[in-house]
Amino acid sequence: MAVCARLCGVGQSRRCRRRQRNNQQDQGSDSDMDEEEGERIVGQSDAGEYGSAELPPELLVEIFSLLPGTVLPNVALVCKKFRQILNTETIWRRRCMEEFGMKEDLRKMEAGGVSSQDLYVKLLHPYRHILGLWQPDIGPYGGLLNVVVDGLFIIGWMYLPPHDPRVEDPMRRRPLFRIHMWESKKATVECMYGHKGPHKGDIQTVKKDEFSTKCNQTDHHRMPGGRQEEFRTWLEEEWGRTLEEIFHEHMQELILMKFIYTSQYDNCLTYRRIYLPPAMPTDLLQPGLFKGTYGSHGLEIVMLSFHGTSARATKLTGDPNVPAGQLTLDVDLSRPVVLPELEKQRSIEELSRLVAGVQREVEQQAGGASSTARRAAEGPSGGAGAAEEMAADHGACSDGCQPGTSSSSSSSSSSSNETQPFVLPLGVMARNEVYPRTCRKCFYGTGLIAGHGFTSPERTPGLFVLFDGDRFGFIWLELKSFSLYSRLTDHLAHAHAPNMERFEAMLRNMQSWTS
Repeated sequence: MAVCARLCGVGQSRRCRRRQRNNQQDQGSDSDMDEEEGERIVGQSDAGEYGSAELPPELLVEIFSLLPGTVLPNVALVCKKFRQILNTETIWRRRCMEEFGMKEDLRKMEAGGVSSQDLYVKLLHPYRHILGLWQPDIGPYGGLLNVVVDGLFIIGWMYLPPHDPRVEDPMRRRPLFRIHMWESKKATVECMYGHKGPHKGDIQTVKKDEFSTKCNQTDHHRMPGGRQEEFRTWLEEEWGRTLEEIFHEHMQELILMKFIYTSQYDNCLTYRRIYLPPAMPTDLLQPGLFKGTYGSHGLEIVMLSFHGTSARATKLTGDPNVPAGQLTLDVDLSRPVVLPELEKQRSIEELSRLVAGVQREVEQQAGGASSTARRAAEGPSGGAGAAEEMAADHGACSDGCQPGTSSSSSSSSSSSNETQPFVLPLGVMARNEVYPRTCRKCFYGTGLIAGHGFTSPERTPGLFVLFDGDRFGFIWLELKSFSLYSRLTDHLAHAHAPNMERFEAMLRNMQSWTS
């Protein structure tokens, strides 16, 4: 109350002042008064003293405008004057702008009869927890949902890769739901799925970092021509072509299987929060989201992140063989591979020989590390030698060397941005024949392959190729296939991981969802 009096300049109410005088009269006779009650009376006395130092309302408005919107309801409980001042639109307009990026749209909203305070209190604040990136639970297929404040709406945009094989085209977006306050003084949730316009929907928070959507009018998803018309429309949107234009029988089966599986949900889905990977100055390139080619499965979205000497690509969208959430690429950045001259690069046997050499080194190092650990466990006599041996193993190969040789870190750093000619070996299939003809670096890595239904998963050796800051590739040697990846450049707000620990915990959870 003392703080209230000093700010608003009117002191406590008449009853507060009467209670203050009575308490002060009783203070001398009441020897058992506790210390807390004494401090309260001293505060009230100070408030009366500062009563003449009233702050003008416009200054209070400026002060309150700087506070986070989440604390303003508590400020309103302090006194009647604070509560009245907090009805000022300037305060809530500023909160909407600074916390949710709204600007000129606010005045349109106010012109429509909805105040910035109502917008914040009834729409933005209650649904703030669903802003950001999410992965839908659609079996092996996964997905990428971005929930944003878009104009006067909160919209859930499903991000779709470009049509196969145009990996460098921009992402496509499809609205799945929206929340607004146009027609009433309360937030309205609408399902946007289907082709008949917005209709009634619902959003439920299941638990922290998880929410569900439900469509209350699924008949809006149906089309007059039945399932055949729905399939043709879906195929045109998903693949940009008709079934007759897809000659590969296996691809036709995969497409039909995906339509049957995904359409059964009718936009009644559960979403789990995902984060963008944290960036470190030592990263080979900026981590983030990439679109990649996956043979008959089309284009898929992966998340590239760095973990010490490893680069890992995790699937955000998947397929019946390797589902979303699995580690599709695992690259050993301590194992660079120097490509031979351009003519020898055309030989799949030459490339396989180089990668096999690195693979043997990795296996030998793993065996050496195991024996070193055993010797260290047996006693301290071999401790120094063990340390030297492990140091030698970890420094066995660096950027500017062939597998099994060493070079200085200075030559590594000097050549980090140099490019060299690159060509795919003959016999290696590429969905997109337009790929970069120069690269910066190559590293040994493994890719995850599996049978239908994620049966018999195994990691197979391959070559990770860094083309530039926005593109990389992977040669699957056993499959004789090449995947090209291109960075997703869309701005994704409310998506960065708080720290590396939270991000790695999210990756572990993603793998458990589909394992």
